[in-house]
Amino acid sequence: MSEDKREMFDEQDDGKVKESRRDFLKKIGVAAAATAAVPAATAKAVSIAETLQSHFELMSDEQKQKAIARLEKRYSEQFGKQTTVANTPAPDGVLFGYALNISKCIGCRRCVEACVRENNQSRDPKIQWIRVLRMNRGNLTFDPKHLNEGKPSSDPLGNYGIQSGGHADKAVGISGEAEHYYNPEQVPEENAFYFPVQCQQCEDPACTRACPVRATYRDPNGIVVIDYNWCIGCRMCQLACPYWARRFNWSEPVLPNEDMNPKTHYLGNRPRMVGVMEKCTFCLQRVRDGRYPACVEACPVGARKFGNLLDPESEVRKVLATKQVFRFKEDFNTEPKFFYYMD
Repeated sequence: MSEDKREMFDEQDDGKVKESRRDFLKKIGVAAAATAAVPAATAKAVSIAETLQSHFELMSDEQKQKAIARLEKRYSEQFGKQTTVANTPAPDGVLFGYALNISKCIGCRRCVEACVRENNQSRDPKIQWIRVLRMNRGNLTFDPKHLNEGKPSSDPLGNYGIQSGGHADKAVGISGEAEHYYNPEQVPEENAFYFPVQCQQCEDPACTRACPVRATYRDPNGIVVIDYNWCIGCRMCQLACPYWARRFNWSEPVLPNEDMNPKTHYLGNRPRMVGVMEKCTFCLQRVRDGRYPACVEACPVGARKFGNLLDPESEVRKVLATKQVFRFKEDFNTEPKFFYYMD
């Protein structure tokens, strides 16, 4: 494939060729704005060749090796330690899936901490791919004597859950109000319910359809990835995602040298730049080598399960076969591969 063809997108259904990324950048003026916004230190570190490289998936093997060599050299110099950038391909016959037992989660957020360490997330400003929501717990009951003849209870947080709004005629068990940031003396808290949210790795992801330059896409194992060097920072994917799963680098990420994880993957946990999106990748750098995601290993109560959805003997398939399972915001029809269940 020639360089010109490599820059072009696939043909549309009507036979017309979609515009190239270069043409798109020219039209909206992103290239000039991005150059002006990049700090001097970053501008010096990022080479012209890296800035102008093609979409990683469209490169030849030789071009990919050159791009990886450039990154390894830059990261090693930047962080003062030998850094590797892997390009481990997606294994055959694998569709990764995740299951989380919300009746076990204690809200300790060790999964968040492990994710930050493993995936080289910015410490200041803080970027965290996992968000743990805290809600008030009620008692699930549908006893008519508790429904107050269909009228909202004077004590909406009483002994039988919420009875207001769209649930005014029945008890629902937990509050619809979620606290995104909490800092108790200890967890789990009495009458608290915890609900971790991260990228749901959708089979039909809205974010990939929204990206005007196809910098984000679904890989053969079902993980939605981002080519950081191809991302133009328009944030359309963040707007399209129903799960609050994407984070944008408004400023240069701060990653101390001593905290930097030098074992990285091009599509996974390599350090990001200002002006690009990032998100959970199921620790792609780990799972492509047959390891668990960091959050699974960090969970102290074993609430997180991970495995191959195509393997009936995998942990995640056994959960789907034996537990009461649901998917978050399933009405969006994005077909998440992240499942929640209760004992």
